[in-house]
Amino acid sequence: MTRGPRRVEIGLGLQSDKPVGQYARLAVLAESYGFDVVSVFGDLLFQPPIVPLLEMARSTTRVRLGAACWNPFTQHPYEIAGQWLALDAASDGRAYLGLARGTWLGAIGVAQPRPAVAVEEAIGVISALVTGDDSGRPGDLFSLAPGVRLRYPTSGRRPPVLIGTWGPRLAAVAGRIADEVKIGGTANPATVGVMRERIAVGRMAAGRPAEAVGVVVGAVTVVDRDGVAARRRARTEVAMYLAVVADLDPTVQLEPALLGEINRLVDLGRHGAAGELVPDDVLDLFAFSGTPEQVAAQAQALIDAGASRVEFGTPHGLTDQGGVALLGAEVLPLLRR
Repeated sequence: MTRGPRRVEIGLGLQSDKPVGQYARLAVLAESYGFDVVSVFGDLLFQPPIVPLLEMARSTTRVRLGAACWNPFTQHPYEIAGQWLALDAASDGRAYLGLARGTWLGAIGVAQPRPAVAVEEAIGVISALVTGDDSGRPGDLFSLAPGVRLRYPTSGRRPPVLIGTWGPRLAAVAGRIADEVKIGGTANPATVGVMRERIAVGRMAAGRPAEAVGVVVGAVTVVDRDGVAARRRARTEVAMYLAVVADLDPTVQLEPALLGEINRLVDLGRHGAAGELVPDDVLDLFAFSGTPEQVAAQAQALIDAGASRVEFGTPHGLTDQGGVALLGAEVLPLLRR
């Protein structure tokens, strides 16, 4: 999508919770409608993202593919480097490298010391391995001794880097070394300006131009011609993570009592009841939902705020296939007029 000199991408974000074979069908459908990127989430306890990514790479020819995001606390950067190389080879050079600190890792006993340092050093190690740079990488958490290189052929291509974060420290790291920053779990246009300010701290220190780092915004998406049903489903989806994401957004102040009750109901497994408590204005900040026209208007607001990519996340619609088809057939044309 082009508006003036600025290129804006539209992508899909998939949860890795589907049967083998379904990812390829969704990716082919997305590519046929003209989506630019298909991402796979790296959320805790779901399938490793490389599984669906390789399936989609073999079934598509144009869309960019990547994990949003791999986690250096659960996989060593050396292993991530190998997976990225496999994806890049299978997709003929369409892979991007997404890393983030991750969430909820305490549930599996994994600590996350110095996350900004960990992500930056992981990117350095991965980049050195995939480009064949064996000069060595010193580091506090991740390092490479001089002379260390992968023992199989590599592409030599520098990975396009995406960092997933809300925080100012990791955003500043992204400003110095990344190509994109993804803000996950939001449809709030105000977050774009906040993130660009945080990125600028590192970007300006590194002498990089303003356009060097794009801002990707993605959230739960439920689109249907029955807008009421779509928004009801989106409320249920949003309720499960609202407290976590709301605390990260400095532009939003939600009533603590409301968040407490939503969390209480979620903990009891009453997700539908929790979703019923999410007000319309809050829903619009944390999800794309409603009719195609409503979802397109939300996405356009993010583009107008300066997002370089809008990513429509799982579950897409009342069904996966139906949601992707509606996004492609009815939402994309509204954004590309």
